[in-house]
Amino acid sequence: MQAGQIAVDVPTVTVQDSVARALRLMALSRLPGLIVVDGRGRPRTVLPGTQVLRLAVPGSYQEDAALARTIDEAHADLFWEELGSLTVGDCLVREMARPASVGLDATLLEVAALMARQRSPLVAVVDGTGGLFGAITLERLLGKLALLAPDV
Repeated sequence: MQAGQIAVDVPTVTVQDSVARALRLMALSRLPGLIVVDGRGRPRTVLPGTQVLRLAVPGSYQEDAALARTIDEAHADLFWEELGSLTVGDCLVREMARPASVGLDATLLEVAALMARQRSPLVAVVDGTGGLFGAITLERLLGKLALLAPDV
């Protein structure tokens, strides 16, 4: 089985899009992250949902779970309101990793190896011109691999 056979259409974002829009797209599409594309629709990088959380939650609360427990629910909800002015570009690390992408003919083993190597729950599948064909999520890949695995 090849990447082009299991790739699905996914929403994308650009570095100028708001984090709030990115969060909504991830939630509504049930995605672990989003593919960030350039002006020509070519994958630039993958924005994992965890990177958005790292930006939204102050570092002191990330490092100390006991400190996070001291904030009541009403005040904890205020952290999400501060995402309003942030863009997807703000969430990306300064030196963006090469996009986690494969060609249409990549094997599932190649996709799995790339996900593992780049710690990415989402891989872009590109056509021969480098344009986005679709994406493979970790959930989709594991589902296909489970069907191929022998019962023990």
